Amino acid sequence: MTAAEVERVWRDEWGRVLALLVAQYRRLDLAEDALADAFEAASRTWPVTGVPDNPPAWLLTAARRRAVDRLRAEAVAVRKHPLLVVDAEVQERAHAVLADPGDLVPDERLRLLLLCAHPALAPEAACALSLRLVLGVSTEDIARLFLTTTPTLAARVTRAKRKLVQAGVALRVPDGTELADRVGTVASVAYLAFTAGYAPGSGPDPVRLDLAAEGIQLARVASDLLPGHRLLQALLALMLLQHSRRDARVTGSGEDAALVLLPDQDRSRWHHDEIAEGLGLLGTLLEADAAEPRVHELTLQALIAAEHATAATAEDTRWDRIAETYAELERLTGSPVVRLNRAVAVAEDEGPAAGLLLLEGLDARLPVSHRLPATRAALLARSGRGREAAAAYDVAIERCGNGAERRHLEAERAALLEGRS
Repeated sequence: MTAAEVERVWRDEWGRVLALLVAQYRRLDLAEDALADAFEAASRTWPVTGVPDNPPAWLLTAARRRAVDRLRAEAVAVRKHPLLVVDAEVQERAHAVLADPGDLVPDERLRLLLLCAHPALAPEAACALSLRLVLGVSTEDIARLFLTTTPTLAARVTRAKRKLVQAGVALRVPDGTELADRVGTVASVAYLAFTAGYAPGSGPDPVRLDLAAEGIQLARVASDLLPGHRLLQALLALMLLQHSRRDARVTGSGEDAALVLLPDQDRSRWHHDEIAEGLGLLGTLLEADAAEPRVHELTLQALIAAEHATAATAEDTRWDRIAETYAELERLTGSPVVRLNRAVAVAEDEGPAAGLLLLEGLDARLPVSHRLPATRAALLARSGRGREAAAAYDVAIERCGNGAERRHLEAERAALLEGRS
């Protein structure tokens, strides 16, 4: 069992098994420590004995044993924390759903996400905790999503866990207004997971389709809980429109994986059924917004994604409309990332000089982003400012933690230097 395989099982099964443990023992700290111990045991045992036929079941059993040992060591009263008998079906499948009365939550990870979305936590802390605890996103990548440093993000996650444990938050599915409020946080987590899947800041993969698909699945399950919820409709529309291009985004695999930029993608490989579904959701949403106006940032992002998805060729893309929508989105959010994306759209519509003007002042707001210097480098190169472009590529390459993206940037820099020689 290689380290990469252990990491894959961690990524795929951590949240699912953790949710089962939390549901059984009603203690987040106990469940997390027990599962971490189980993974540590697996990393030592599986290379010797071989990978079990059902790794999640093995982990669940090992974690339960460690939880029982800890409860005994803590001398917790059995009547308060009963050590439940392991369900045979769960033991065999390890993916059994511990359904609520009425089967409200068909995905055990969503149950845990609803716990993390408790109002005792600020929404940002709840999102960070959920991404780390339930979906296994690395602390480094979460920090990048939140535009902060890794130590700051790690401390935030630790404080959030401690707050939930100290508050003794019950593991239950809320209802009514409380459910609607928490689903909003779940939607944010789903979108952040999706974003992390398509822009992994670390590791060898240019995209993590499993994580992106996880975000879509969470949004679908949340939509089932609250049918017709506008935020969830906008989120699903946006993710489906973007996810539809997945097969055309990358060529090769492993160390040979290479990014394919949007203008160069083979549009016949796009999933047009998902585009149709996303456009249908967006159309329904726009009709509702016309009757009762509510401008939401996800709706604006979905409109941008729809412009790309409906352009027959790259040359047909309406960059003027995309730039206008990004301007509206920036007025609504004030996000430096939106400004960066707007600069790209304006450069396509009005030329690289106009895009470079919009990048001014962003360095202080995006101090660790590799995409800002990468964008600046591309626009400088288009403007014929090769020396400045090469320097910007150097900064982008130094900051980039993803192998495929770094190779792409290095190739762009090499092509620039060859063109100057």
